[in-house]
Amino acid sequence: MIAALTTKWTMYVPILAALVLVLSWGRSVPGLIVALVSVALVGAVLAAVYHAEVVAHRVGEPYGSLVLAVAVTVIEVALIVTMMISGGDKAASLARDTVFAAVMITCNGIFGLVLLVGALRRRVAVFNAEGTGAALATVATLATLSLVLPTFTTSAPGPEFSSAQLTFAAVASLALYGLFVMVQTVRHPDDFLPVEDGGAVDDGDTAGHAPSNRAALISLGMLVLALVCVVGLAKVVSPALESAIASAGLPPSAVGVVIAMLVLLPETIAAVNSARRNQVQIGLNLALGSAMASIGLTIPVIAIATIWLSGPLVLGLGATQMVLLALTVVVGTLTIVPGRATLLHSGVHLALFAAFVFLAASP
Repeated sequence: MIAALTTKWTMYVPILAALVLVLSWGRSVPGLIVALVSVALVGAVLAAVYHAEVVAHRVGEPYGSLVLAVAVTVIEVALIVTMMISGGDKAASLARDTVFAAVMITCNGIFGLVLLVGALRRRVAVFNAEGTGAALATVATLATLSLVLPTFTTSAPGPEFSSAQLTFAAVASLALYGLFVMVQTVRHPDDFLPVEDGGAVDDGDTAGHAPSNRAALISLGMLVLALVCVVGLAKVVSPALESAIASAGLPPSAVGVVIAMLVLLPETIAAVNSARRNQVQIGLNLALGSAMASIGLTIPVIAIATIWLSGPLVLGLGATQMVLLALTVVVGTLTIVPGRATLLHSGVHLALFAAFVFLAASP
């Protein structure tokens, strides 16, 4: 499969998505056209992540999972900013809802699925506790600084940061994420590579199958095109998405959940495929790396965007969400410490993910 580096559909879909974007941009589209635009949007997301994986194969681990996580986060941030610009006051909590949903999906949904597949294949899913623990600690710190503290600060009314506090949170988030990337890629890269049952690092056998420079450059160009299409098409379908959620009687926070699920679906597939190849660590890198990037990159971008965005910016979580976040951190820590997980560990994380989805629809 790797030998067929760029299959035909991954080349055609971004081009077709760009054509759909040009024809629908700035127009009020009816229901049938919205469906067509949605198909193009999903296709562009899938193509973007495919090309990100090709680039990831070329640069190798742990850079590969980093490339994919950043690519997905660029999509997420672009969707958030696009919908906040058009949503006005109604989108005040969109960034919070989307980032929190991304954390729950990655740290429970994807995390649990990776452990499930790994445990089913080898009875016990084995991973590097040091690297995975460092990633979870970073996610927990970023989530607390950006999503929990606004609920308790008093400089601004409601669960909001003042301008100075938002600036601090943005700088701290970006600095922590940058520090983690340095540790992952420069100082301690072995902590993020797959391990064998005995704990020895498993370098794998992917070097000989890496794509050529030409194929990687082609995929890089198609990745950029696909990301542009995702941003534009999301802008086109966002009014219909908000109307559909309102018509279904779901709370406004469900918009953020839908966005997060949309952009993380391809990464979920990539993480599960890694677990099927007995590379549980790469799947966990993808999960926690995406959670980290969602906060570490989204909050700084949103902080800059507030310069021209009108209306409030609600970042603080509610009581129910904070309970879910705290439980996720505690359970994740207990799962990671031994460096091995069973079906029970995966079931606990998937139960937390199911609770998040249910409470998002029925708060």
